Amino acid sequence: MSIELNKEEQDFQTKKVSILASAHAMHDTYTAFLPALLPVLIEKFSMTNTAAGLLSVFLQIPSLTQPLIGRLADRRNLKLLIVLSPAITGVAMSLLGIAPSYGILTLLLLSAGISSASLHAVAPVLGSTFSGRKLGKGMSFWMVGGELGRALGPLIIVTAIAYLEPGGLPWLMIGGILMSVFLFGKLDGITTRPKKNPVSSHWWQAIKKMKHIMVPVAVLLLTRSMVSATLTTFLPTYLKSQGSTLWVAGASLTILQVAGMLGALIAGPLSDRFGRRKLLFSSYLVTPILMFFFIQADGILKILLLVLLGFFAIAIVPVLMAVVIENFSDNRSFANGV
Repeated sequence: MSIELNKEEQDFQTKKVSILASAHAMHDTYTAFLPALLPVLIEKFSMTNTAAGLLSVFLQIPSLTQPLIGRLADRRNLKLLIVLSPAITGVAMSLLGIAPSYGILTLLLLSAGISSASLHAVAPVLGSTFSGRKLGKGMSFWMVGGELGRALGPLIIVTAIAYLEPGGLPWLMIGGILMSVFLFGKLDGITTRPKKNPVSSHWWQAIKKMKHIMVPVAVLLLTRSMVSATLTTFLPTYLKSQGSTLWVAGASLTILQVAGMLGALIAGPLSDRFGRRKLLFSSYLVTPILMFFFIQADGILKILLLVLLGFFAIAIVPVLMAVVIENFSDNRSFANGV
């Protein structure tokens, strides 16, 4: 298998794309443990809020290595990183509950972060290979897998704490280990390295080529992140201030996330059919209008507008990923990492 599409690879390979999406779901289930675990860890180590907040930094900061990992994937076969990531992240995150010190917590989170960076730099590009000419659809599968994992992770960890207590959390690593064993068999004979242009251009030349695409994509991602962060952070608080019950305020966030997940599943295939630019333009045109009417609306109309907001505001990430990957055939992993 290669990044270059041959005649047999032009069709969407649902089974293989689904395997990678499942690996993404399993992996991100583990990384989603941390927020729900923080109260337990704060109490155990008598941490300040600053020290607790730094734990998230230790998990996220290895993502800065994604361009380097992507660059290597364009020149070497890094399939093994995809295979091992669920196991490494699963083991590291499952051991947090029994970590004896803050230093060990840091090491575990850095390990999980490096594993996460490896998966997210390489696996989406391999998924694009399996997607043939339906790249948007493939990126939709990938994103939905991650969103599903992030939704399930907190539920799994709080349930495990209730029934197993922190000392029993290492049992949770079994899922990640089994997923890695599964991937080892299913990805046999596959490479992350493109056949065409096997020796990619120098990294600075690659960056120069990317500038005309990456600058507008960065602007779009920044504005999308601002809208998404505002919605996910303040939506329950806003609804509570408007007189909603605490249950309704909390449920609104679930509605938003589920709508975003379904939207992501639809947006990619639509971009394959109608074009990436049209989907992106529609999203950025409609989202502020929907937010305005959402603030003004009441009752069932408010819920319907919330569903539409989730669809248009959150669902464009697979479209942006498709734009990046399809524009850099000989540096796909590097571009995705950047």
